[in-house]
Amino acid sequence: MVDLGAGTGYFSFPIAVQLTAGKVLAIDIEPAMLKLIEQRKSADGVDNIATILASERSPNIPNASVDVVLLVDAYHEFSYPREVMAGVVKGLKPGGRVVLVEYRGEDNRVPIKRLHKITQQQAKKEMSAVGLQWLRTD
Repeated sequence: MVDLGAGTGYFSFPIAVQLTAGKVLAIDIEPAMLKLIEQRKSADGVDNIATILASERSPNIPNASVDVVLLVDAYHEFSYPREVMAGVVKGLKPGGRVVLVEYRGEDNRVPIKRLHKITQQQAKKEMSAVGLQWLRTD
């Protein structure tokens, strides 16, 4: 399981403690964020999280190694979204899934700047451009 754009590990840690097998790959472009995760791993005694430094163009996920890639409020920040998502696709095992969580551009009730949102139509278009198929929106 990958937490792409892991930041401080807000999602990585709760997921890691619930896993009965495998590990969480906490991936981020900021070395300082990965350092915080490593410190917290030691302090909390969590040993099933591995940190990976991404680049602007690649998530650096090992090929065909993960079942799920979670992106929470991160995709819209990518400078090179197509390249990053192509790397995500390469990292997925056959049948693997991407869970994309973003503020919806169609929802005017969320008072944040438009550039921090993405429409469902745009997400579908951009994900299909790298070979991903939309399953559902929750």
